[in-house]
Amino acid sequence: MSTVHLVPAAELIQRNHHTLPNESAAYRAARNELLREEIELRRHIERVAEQRRALPPGGEVTGNYRFQSEDGHTVDFAGLFGDKQTVLVYSYMFGPQRERPCPMCTSMLSAWEGEARDMQQRMAMAMVAGAPMERLLAFKRERGWHHLKFYTDLNGDYSRDYHGIAADGSDIPAFNVFTRRDGMIRHFWSSEMADDMSDPGQDPRGAPDPMPMWNVFDMTPEGRGGNWYPKLDYPD
Repeated sequence: MSTVHLVPAAELIQRNHHTLPNESAAYRAARNELLREEIELRRHIERVAEQRRALPPGGEVTGNYRFQSEDGHTVDFAGLFGDKQTVLVYSYMFGPQRERPCPMCTSMLSAWEGEARDMQQRMAMAMVAGAPMERLLAFKRERGWHHLKFYTDLNGDYSRDYHGIAADGSDIPAFNVFTRRDGMIRHFWSSEMADDMSDPGQDPRGAPDPMPMWNVFDMTPEGRGGNWYPKLDYPD
């Protein structure tokens, strides 16, 4: 782990000369105390990311996984990587039993769509679902998505092994990262914060939260709220 010396957050706050019109002394004192916590949070995020990167090698991927790509071809797991050495695989809640996909998953993927070309400079991205490819492509066109790549899990083996299908057969979201090093494909990391690990009164979520919407809400006085949920369609 990193041994870089960090200036105490309390000292860094002394470098903050930011003020806003008509703010009170009480506001500035509270804002600086919040700034101290924000600096510590940034540092904690960096420590967690460093710890994640230092994980020992994960389990080798050996399953007989088969996917249909958008061009209609059948690809194996290695085919998800393209020319990259790392692939993010998101299990999209759009199983064959669903007429429409999960609004929450869709909201997050809409945000990822805007960053997909930037992220795909460093890694491959595969959105895997149980729905037939024609339904995935129809919804992709409906949303105006162009850069996310979708795959149908043909035999369901991947989704079962990597927690994209619940015990009752329903689809659930799963976020997994895999690596390909020296010809061997291994699991690297997955989000493992389940609903039963959520804190009282809070949305069940991982950390860092991969959903930009919630992070922006957290910067407002209303916060995330408790009665709001994304929709697939909004009135004009």
